[in-house]
Amino acid sequence: MDNYIVSARKYRPQTFESVVGQHALTQTLKNAIASGKLAHAYLFCGPRGVGKTTCARIFAKTINCFNLSADGEACNECESCKAFNENRSMNIFELDAASNNSINDIRSIVERVNIPPQIGRYKVFIIDEVHMLSQAAFNAFLKTLEEPPAHVIFIMATTEKHKVIPTILSRCQIYDFQRMDLGDIIGHLRYVAKQEDIEAEDAALHLIAQKADGGMRDALSIFDQVCNYSQGKVTYNTVIEDLNILDYEYYFKATDDFLRIDYKSALLTLNEILNKGFDAQQYIGGLASHFRNLLVARDKETLPLLEVSDDVRNRYHEQANRCNPRFLYKAIKICSDCDAQYRTSRNKRLTVELALIELAQIEQADADPSSGLGPTRRLKPLAKTATQKAQATPSPSPKSEPASKASAPDAPKPKPVAPQPSRPGTISRSISLKGNRPGNSASDASLSTTGSSQPTPAPDDSPFTEEEMRSQWVNYYLNLPQEESALQGRMKIIQPTLVGTEEVLVKVSNEWVLNDFNRIKPEIEQYFHKNLNNSKIRLRIEQVEHDASTRPITRAEVFDAIKKEYPAVRDFCNSLELKLY
Repeated sequence: MDNYIVSARKYRPQTFESVVGQHALTQTLKNAIASGKLAHAYLFCGPRGVGKTTCARIFAKTINCFNLSADGEACNECESCKAFNENRSMNIFELDAASNNSINDIRSIVERVNIPPQIGRYKVFIIDEVHMLSQAAFNAFLKTLEEPPAHVIFIMATTEKHKVIPTILSRCQIYDFQRMDLGDIIGHLRYVAKQEDIEAEDAALHLIAQKADGGMRDALSIFDQVCNYSQGKVTYNTVIEDLNILDYEYYFKATDDFLRIDYKSALLTLNEILNKGFDAQQYIGGLASHFRNLLVARDKETLPLLEVSDDVRNRYHEQANRCNPRFLYKAIKICSDCDAQYRTSRNKRLTVELALIELAQIEQADADPSSGLGPTRRLKPLAKTATQKAQATPSPSPKSEPASKASAPDAPKPKPVAPQPSRPGTISRSISLKGNRPGNSASDASLSTTGSSQPTPAPDDSPFTEEEMRSQWVNYYLNLPQEESALQGRMKIIQPTLVGTEEVLVKVSNEWVLNDFNRIKPEIEQYFHKNLNNSKIRLRIEQVEHDASTRPITRAEVFDAIKKEYPAVRDFCNSLELKLY
């Protein structure tokens, strides 16, 4: 049985031309070799699996080749190239700094620097993962790296350039390798599949390339894994099953559910995904990306931005035409908010389920000129109640009633209905209200059928209890604006009392608070008049002196209260002359 070689090693590039996705860098290196302008130190930086070490080896082989081709590639026929290909070259040394990062390892390199090459013109030292070297090793390497012999070239590779000390960076030519494009990875996977006589669907290769996240080595490793599972026929479904990937079919189906206002199906889909072992945050993040893709797919000019297969791209375009932009804007906003709240939420599943219900209600909402980017988030009833159904039933026209019945003298007069206490809107700095402001409610501004405004019904001076009054007191300060946070804090600790039937007594602790409450006294009275349906309510604010019954606030007051309650503590402090600072 032949020894199996993984695809990442078997199809490792041997020439600059075969390097995938790094054309600019390989062309620069070829031009430097052709012109003879070689630096003494290079630093190759970039993410894993993009060709840093591969390019370093190709570069080392090419500069020692005796018969370069016309396009600047190694001939693979001279003694130097043969020795390199057979792993017996004495001119190229590789050091893995991840496991050889001590000062002694660097000293061994420095000792070899002065020995000239036996075959070829240059002795090349390739140091992989150079950022793993210790501080002492870096310092021991500085002098040699700055002024090496003419026959020595250092090539260092790293995935974390920020961990390399600046004195090393300043002595090197730095080449930044980029992540590989999706198309480059797919093209190389297609080439490998053809060489291995493996049938592979384009959709499956797209999925593997996306999973690799710009790394060719990762893509080839995933490809080998999927080939072992599928027995030589790589399909989209086999990739999904083997890698346990959240299929985009879930996102297309969920979007159709939202457009149909079918929240039940959306919740069942979430339950199915959770049962398969996926994280709910991964699903909500995938939904946000899906809505972004739909937004991009609405225009044919931006459609190529989707890095998916042609079939999936057409599906995005078809579904995007059924979604209006307002729906997509709101959907992205809801998913982003849910993703931000997920980590801090105690009931994570409920957080995601509420977001799905909101998504299913977007199409049910009224037209919003803000395109859904406002801060308001409100869940609508999932089903109509009996009261809502009764209100939806048209009432008989008053014209159908007999005239004699309408004008009967004995008909009882309708009793005025007191306005129900409602939570006010936000109060501004001047204590004005947005929305249902006291004395300026939405009903005040409503117009009759003739176009004239309807007057607000006058309060009928209905009796009220102290509990109802305190409830409206709480409603008032809960809706104070942010700039009135200090006033809100004071109102929270004050318990107003009802004196008689119409007088509300508020006790404050100092003159400054007294002046502050006198400033808003008319507004509070007006608020009570409306929400308690009594125009005789008066607010009396009194300043009370601090006495022993007052709850201790400061540290000194708390300490004095403890000493007063526990004589042993007082005697102990006095005996040691302890004081609170």
